[in-house]
Amino acid sequence: MADPAAVGTEGAPFRLDVERGKIREFARATGTADLTGIDGQDAPVSQPTFLTTALHWQTGDANPWPAVKLDQQRGLHAEQEFTFFGAPPRAGTRLEGRARISDIYTKQGRRGGEMTFAVMVTDYYDESGRLVAQAKMTGVETARPPNEGDA
Repeated sequence: MADPAAVGTEGAPFRLDVERGKIREFARATGTADLTGIDGQDAPVSQPTFLTTALHWQTGDANPWPAVKLDQQRGLHAEQEFTFFGAPPRAGTRLEGRARISDIYTKQGRRGGEMTFAVMVTDYYDESGRLVAQAKMTGVETARPPNEGDA
């Protein structure tokens, strides 16, 4: 069961270096067929969903998500949203991420009973302290585990 007291929990700041090679690897992993926009530039722009790679860097006390205490046997990744305050970051950019649990709420589901939603917001700042991007991840926990044969 999600813990509503987790709202407001903040993670420690973490560093995310936007590297050219990682931008290329991410593009290939997500099925980008034409890499000329990456291979032909020294500092290519990262893909809009590239910030999901922050999960590799957002470890330990930088990750406030464990405070939510969603039951992963009944949990789902419900939504991921990215907002940019300018162009997505280019290779060579060093970002500082700061994540927080911004909301926990419930809704009545049709088949699974009550659903609990938890929202984590991560703000990304460049080296000058300017807000570059924001990622919003929503997880959900259903009231009951899925039954065998549910489609």
